[in-house]
Amino acid sequence: MQIIQQNLNDHAYLKGYVQTPDPAGSYKTLPAMIILPGGAYKKIPIEQTEALATAFAGKGFQSFYLRYSLVSEKKPLMPQPLVELAQAVRFLRQNAAQFNLNPQQIAILGVSVGGHIAALYNDYFHQPDFAKLTGLTLADIKINAAMMGYPVISPQLGFPTDEATLATWTSNPEKLAADKLVRSANAPSFVWTTTTDNVVPAINATSYVMALQKQHVSVEYHLYPEGPHGLALANPLTGADQQTILPHVATWFNLAIQWLNKQFH
Repeated sequence: MQIIQQNLNDHAYLKGYVQTPDPAGSYKTLPAMIILPGGAYKKIPIEQTEALATAFAGKGFQSFYLRYSLVSEKKPLMPQPLVELAQAVRFLRQNAAQFNLNPQQIAILGVSVGGHIAALYNDYFHQPDFAKLTGLTLADIKINAAMMGYPVISPQLGFPTDEATLATWTSNPEKLAADKLVRSANAPSFVWTTTTDNVVPAINATSYVMALQKQHVSVEYHLYPEGPHGLALANPLTGADQQTILPHVATWFNLAIQWLNKQFH
């Protein structure tokens, strides 16, 4: 496995765990996964993010994570992380042969505020105004599947809890309400959260799923009855105790792999 890193600007980079084909060429091209970590737009939890990325690599994905710009680096922050994700998607598509990946099988997974980026990107990537903003084309930046875990969806749904924090995100909160921006062109989506999430209310995920359904976008949704915020894999790789190692919630990962395999095959 090869570890690669592509700098996108002074703050953002794409890091990847790329499986190289053997000399006999027996490997087929693989789907790609881009992980979008959480951290409240203030930090990136690198160890948890790398655990997610390597878990997908272990399931046959060319797996990457995006270290996007934070509120301390761009004011207001949005839409900078969305632009960086577009640049990351284009980079993978342009280098598909080098990275032995299928350019028509690029998925994203965002957790917490990374889920906000994923949901907004799913809303925006097919819109002409977003192509103008990024300076790229739809062919460059299209995603083929969008996944979200315990996502922030809208500032109106319980996170953040104060206007000062929201002001560091945007001067136009309506543009960050991902549940209000869903279109029929959104990519097929997979969403999971827990009813007892103590940071981002589960209504965020539910509202986005309902919006996808109204637009007839294919979606799979798992609402687990218990578990705190930030569970990631919900297993010993990302959890530390009985509150964060939850075998039932951990089933989301294999369900997600099954769903992705269905989308891509």
